[in-house]
Amino acid sequence: MDIQQVGENDWTRVRDVRLRALREAPDVFGPSLAREERFVESHWRMRLRTSTTWIAVDDAGAGRGIVTMIQEPGSPDDDRHIVSLWVAPEARRQGVGWLLLDTVRRAAALEDARTVSLWLVDGNHAAGDLSVRAGFTRTGERQVVPRDPSQTEERYVLELRTA
Repeated sequence: MDIQQVGENDWTRVRDVRLRALREAPDVFGPSLAREERFVESHWRMRLRTSTTWIAVDDAGAGRGIVTMIQEPGSPDDDRHIVSLWVAPEARRQGVGWLLLDTVRRAAALEDARTVSLWLVDGNHAAGDLSVRAGFTRTGERQVVPRDPSQTEERYVLELRTA
């Protein structure tokens, strides 16, 4: 499995992996499939200009996972935030999630970030277990999922360096 950073011109590859993730795991992401299916090329390109995204690609060139790192508005300047972490079912339990998280960790460190954070929807045990094994800690900070007030999510943080 190869982890490739993608850019604006890769928007169709990103769209295809992202929409598959939303189709197969609709309850673990904040945005809805219906919303993102309406996005046009310019929206996908804008996303890729304003964030850093990687795709896990198999030997045949198919996208089998995705992760995006952003500097979340309102968060400290030295925190990087993970969104869109997903691994295709056929690629799970092969270290792909580890590779994606490690790629973000290295990129965040290169940007002199102190922490990497992510929000996990309650009940997403596989992602929670992976995150904890990768060194993230549960913060106890919770919020309602914006698109579904019946669900809550918790913030996890990975310390890269001390303040």
